[in-house]
Amino acid sequence: MKGPLKQIFEPFEKDLGNFDSHFNEIMRSDVRLVDQVAKYIVKHKGKQFRPALVIVAASTLADAGPRTYTIAAVVELLHTASLVHDDVLDASELRRGVRTIHKIWKNKVAILMGDYLLAKSLIAATETGSLEVMNTVATVAKRLIKGAIFEVQKARKLDISIEDYFKMIGDKTASLISACCELGALSVGANPDQQEALRAFGENLGLAFQIKDDLLDYESSSGILGKPAMADLEDKKITLPLIYAFQAAPEKEQKQIFKLVKNGKARKNLNTILGFVKQYGGLEKAQQTAEDLKQKAIDSLALLPSTPARQSLEDLAEFVVKRSK
Repeated sequence: MKGPLKQIFEPFEKDLGNFDSHFNEIMRSDVRLVDQVAKYIVKHKGKQFRPALVIVAASTLADAGPRTYTIAAVVELLHTASLVHDDVLDASELRRGVRTIHKIWKNKVAILMGDYLLAKSLIAATETGSLEVMNTVATVAKRLIKGAIFEVQKARKLDISIEDYFKMIGDKTASLISACCELGALSVGANPDQQEALRAFGENLGLAFQIKDDLLDYESSSGILGKPAMADLEDKKITLPLIYAFQAAPEKEQKQIFKLVKNGKARKNLNTILGFVKQYGGLEKAQQTAEDLKQKAIDSLALLPSTPARQSLEDLAEFVVKRSK
């Protein structure tokens, strides 16, 4: 991790090291091809934001331990499985700056590897001996798949409402972040109120996180990020800034912009679309929605003990809505 995230998670560096050892052990396989792909995944793993969230959530109530590390590995396996499958669905060539699994080993291996990681995640969940943990993991797996299918359905017709948008990002993004916090609580024997507080924190944090990602997709077109400008629109994904702009704009202008997206002309008309979203307050309103959700997340922590770990969660919520990448 680098920058603000590293500072937030620095007090838990030892726990993250213990998780790393646990995760690397779980990823080993006696099947040569599986082990080869697994080593590639471990070598190029990302910020490990979600396992860190499990550990910090647990630490708001008690010291993290082996059960916490196992559960952190469960969510990282599940998250990695979803990324491998997403890269196949989106035909992505790069992930974190390196070639994706399907670009190296082709789609068949990538799909099977994603399935393998999902199975490993569910098996690791059974090692906790907790039906509640197993149910939470199975439920989030279902939500992730449901969200992906719903996104494909909406991309075909581009008939997405605000309600649809929140349903989709709730399943695709917030579900796993929420589960990380809830599972962290379960790993240290939280009571139902504490468990619910951390679940609610994660759900609202996840929604704010995705809205900010969608905002950054627009802001990248102004040179803020080194990523393709408005990449979501190229994939015909209508997100909250544009939905809010559609609500405020005259019908004639709505139809003009909608037609550009539907006909695959977003790339050639980036300035027009960005100007439309800015003119009708889409960016500002989406940012305010992310800020409101951030505050709801922080407020949900009020019944937890005042600890350094709780402060880390609050700092994380602030970072999520203020980040520039």
